[in-house]
Amino acid sequence: MIPDRLVVATANRGKLGELRELVAEWGSVAIAGVDEFPAVVLPAEVGTTYAENARAKATAVMRATGLPALGDDSGLEVDALDGAPGVHSARYAASDRERIAKLLAALRDVPEACRGARFVCAVAAVLCDGRVETAEGVCPGRIATVPAGRMGFGYDPVFVPEGYDRTLAELGPEVKRTLSHRARAIRALGERLDPIEGARTLRRDTTPC
Repeated sequence: MIPDRLVVATANRGKLGELRELVAEWGSVAIAGVDEFPAVVLPAEVGTTYAENARAKATAVMRATGLPALGDDSGLEVDALDGAPGVHSARYAASDRERIAKLLAALRDVPEACRGARFVCAVAAVLCDGRVETAEGVCPGRIATVPAGRMGFGYDPVFVPEGYDRTLAELGPEVKRTLSHRARAIRALGERLDPIEGARTLRRDTTPC
């Protein structure tokens, strides 16, 4: 069942905002960020897959807070770079600006037809009874030659989703909520948490941790 409350295991305010809006599709779930729990220390992302990192973060937060937790890990996989930066996307460089500059430099001589890429997201819910549910979402697209747009975060200014001619940072949050890797992962997770009635159910797990 879908819990009444979830603590989101991320220090990234952009991710927290997106996840809060997406989880709202499940019904009235109270979302808290780890900033409300100063004693929580998020584990390093040392897993070899997005799912491993998402589970590790959610498990650590559930144990530290005594509340159901939601973990997320995502990355950008670029065909011409053999899937890099992948699980290392957040550590590809020191800041969003530097990460984008490094990516575009690596693709400087790659023609548009060969700039295919995808955003991948894994999410994990760790509940009080020990149940763990995971799901993944993928958003295919390509890498633009120059950044464009001021909305979004991360690699959004250089990622053009399939079927569009503008970057996610230009398309804005409403479009992003319909097609992003994170949106698809959260919707799939909602269906796994409550497979009978689907993600919009109002049934709730009120089991205390």
